[in-house]
Amino acid sequence: MTTATAQSEKLTKLQSEDFEQIAERIDKALKNVEELTDENAKMHALGLKTAIEDFHKFAFTKIVQKLKSDERGKELLFELVDEPSVYATLQLHGIVKPNINLRITQVLDAVRPYMQSHGGDVEYVNYDDSVVYVRLLGSCNGCSQSAVTLREGVEEALINNIAEVKSVEVLPNEPSPSLIQIESLKSSKTKGWIETLTTEDVPNGKMKCFKTETTNILIINVDNRLSAYRNECPHQGLPLDGGMLEAEENMLTCPWHGFKFDATSGECLTAPQAQLESFPLRIEEGKILVRPS
Repeated sequence: MTTATAQSEKLTKLQSEDFEQIAERIDKALKNVEELTDENAKMHALGLKTAIEDFHKFAFTKIVQKLKSDERGKELLFELVDEPSVYATLQLHGIVKPNINLRITQVLDAVRPYMQSHGGDVEYVNYDDSVVYVRLLGSCNGCSQSAVTLREGVEEALINNIAEVKSVEVLPNEPSPSLIQIESLKSSKTKGWIETLTTEDVPNGKMKCFKTETTNILIINVDNRLSAYRNECPHQGLPLDGGMLEAEENMLTCPWHGFKFDATSGECLTAPQAQLESFPLRIEEGKILVRPS
């Protein structure tokens, strides 16, 4: 068999693979590299991976810039991004940004160790019309100078790292009973918040679904942090509540085709474009309120 024929057959085989198969091969290859016991070989393999990714990012950025400079090119670019493999590739290189809720969570996770070192913490509540709503916990929940500094640090981190965020609002942790009643009434009737389960219904390391006439909601508790998602795997829209939650690994596995998700952000670890749809969540008097989109 000639070299040209072998290359042609290899190309035909690659083209016959679907996106999931290719992504699975990449995951397996990367896992094999990470399991190498020869640290020198491992370093060189990961260095090659980084160099190839940097080369691809440079080329893809040029392509996107060229397409965006022309009206017809913009139309083609939007059509291309609808293709899962193209979207996943552009997202991998930071050319397409992930879901706003995921980016907010990532920024807060980055500042959380600093806050915890000062006896505080931050809880993401909601994003609406360029405003991020959070709750500050521990020593952050006060009027001391250190608490003010930590609050300003959260605001600065969000605004500097996420262009869509224009301001940050800190919600009270323990509003008076009358305020709870007013806010609950306003939220549930005018802004779509619904009362689902109680915090006792979803203990740490567990998940449970809650169904309404129009929405199936999956609530997950990892490290005593609650998250709410549409109870559908983005792959084929099948329910996730029968899957495996590995709380220590912060991982949710779809029971149907094995897609793996970050349980606290909804990010798909198998196919980056298959992000779980997250819902705003808050807790009032032990009740879990969710606002489905």
